[in-house]
Amino acid sequence: MPAARLLHRVWDDRVPHRARDTLYAYLSRLRRGLEPHGVRLVRRSGGYAIDLGEAAVDLHRFRDLSDRARRAATDEHSEALWREALGLWRGSAFAGVDAPWFNAQRGLLDGERLAAQLERVDVRLRLGQRDRMVSELVARAKEHPLDERVIGQLLLALCRCGRQAEALEEYERARRRLADELGVDPGAALRQLYGRILAGDPDLSGVPDPAAARIDAPSADEEAEDHRGAVVNPVTGRQLVPRLLPADLSLFVGRDAEVDEACRLLGADGPGPLTLLVTGSAGVGKTAFAVRTGHRLASRFPDGQLHADLRRFGDERADPFMVLGAFLRALGVRGGTVPAGLTERIHLYRSLLAQRQVLVVLDNAAGVQQVRDLLPSGRPSGRCARVAGRSSPMSVGGRSGRPAGMRETSCAGRA
Repeated sequence: MPAARLLHRVWDDRVPHRARDTLYAYLSRLRRGLEPHGVRLVRRSGGYAIDLGEAAVDLHRFRDLSDRARRAATDEHSEALWREALGLWRGSAFAGVDAPWFNAQRGLLDGERLAAQLERVDVRLRLGQRDRMVSELVARAKEHPLDERVIGQLLLALCRCGRQAEALEEYERARRRLADELGVDPGAALRQLYGRILAGDPDLSGVPDPAAARIDAPSADEEAEDHRGAVVNPVTGRQLVPRLLPADLSLFVGRDAEVDEACRLLGADGPGPLTLLVTGSAGVGKTAFAVRTGHRLASRFPDGQLHADLRRFGDERADPFMVLGAFLRALGVRGGTVPAGLTERIHLYRSLLAQRQVLVVLDNAAGVQQVRDLLPSGRPSGRCARVAGRSSPMSVGGRSGRPAGMRETSCAGRA
């Protein structure tokens, strides 16, 4: 490395007075610091060189391990190599150095690191490590809000954890960011993943469920609707039927009588939509009860099932505006035609449900204000039911704010 290039690398175009003397002092100190570690800094006719093997440089080791991870015969071996490669990083490259050349290199190397992180995520998803990854992917999506590969990995992890409604909310946020900041729609890969989530593709959840993949044959009206904005399955070309319920539990004990009664109430034909309110203390099993009931009722609601976790106990409660956006997309409304205002979304949502037989499950509701906009209204031509969950009972009375037609069941005691 010629001395002139070293001067430029350190000071760029702001080389100070007597910079060569300062550079020689730096090189002398660097030589003394490296020699105890068996690394030699030598002066040659063309400039300076460090005499060491590639195995001693973390960047070379990182790239070698990355190449081996890509060629690994099994996902388990690949994941171990990616973990070792990424374990070499200690913060950002060239941390604490502010010079144009180093800043440019930092951007390139941080890009290599992100690519390795994303490739490792793909491997970990295939290995079923989804539960431990959601918080990591949420943080990465905040750092890279316009990276569609990051967004897609987060959607897939959420879906495989049984959190389809949250995945649809994340897609809606990403779509709006891309439209607002770049003026574009999500790319084909992200749109296709979104369509598979809406269709309840069993390959996404990892739970083989033929019912989850069911897509009704399109009617003449549905086929006419395709070119006006309905979301269709990218493989079959048929309109998607939403299957947003989380996976059913393999073991469910102690609520058979309540489930039977809920199925009787919600499955009966009536003059209007019926809401079943499930109450009980935290941890008693309301979510498990609602999910089990929803799966028992799925065949009675052929136009699909909607589900949203309203996150009463989360850091940020679900916004009805965002939930409505996710529900409208699940019901077949393309992104560009989803209304921008809350009132318009409510009207379109209720109009669509009035023509369909749909089960809506609203979990972890904080109160009536959070669910009011998400409830159907009117006298549907088919049948619509809602299951809403709260951690404590609503008041009962003529002015309680309870929607008409609501029945209540309590999950008291131990589940």
